[in-house]
Amino acid sequence: MPTTLPTAAGCTLQDTGQTWDAIRVRRQLGIAAMAILGPRCGAVLEYPPKDIVYFFVAPGTAAEWVVEGTQAVGKGGTLTIPPARYTAGVGPHWRVCPGDSDWITDSRALRAALEDCLLGGSERSA
Repeated sequence: MPTTLPTAAGCTLQDTGQTWDAIRVRRQLGIAAMAILGPRCGAVLEYPPKDIVYFFVAPGTAAEWVVEGTQAVGKGGTLTIPPARYTAGVGPHWRVCPGDSDWITDSRALRAALEDCLLGGSERSA
């Protein structure tokens, strides 16, 4: 069972590797990948002070994930998760809000989108 610890801001600290793994991406690269993914994109969490976003993928994905400019967070990691519709602020907030059951982005589609951005230079124009 995942650990969920509440914070004063209404966020929760949640374990990765159980319900989902997360892929950490530079914000600019993540936004470019989101544009390629379109409606296939699941929830995306933004951490403004660190200029990064997280995509949520199926548990177990992190163990085999290797894409330049990204970092996989799987079993043993944690993420600070804001309330479901929190979309702005200085702390973590949703770039794409999660639905009740559609947090996950297909890892193959995400990998292809990220690689397209890296190879095609889309990251620089985002």
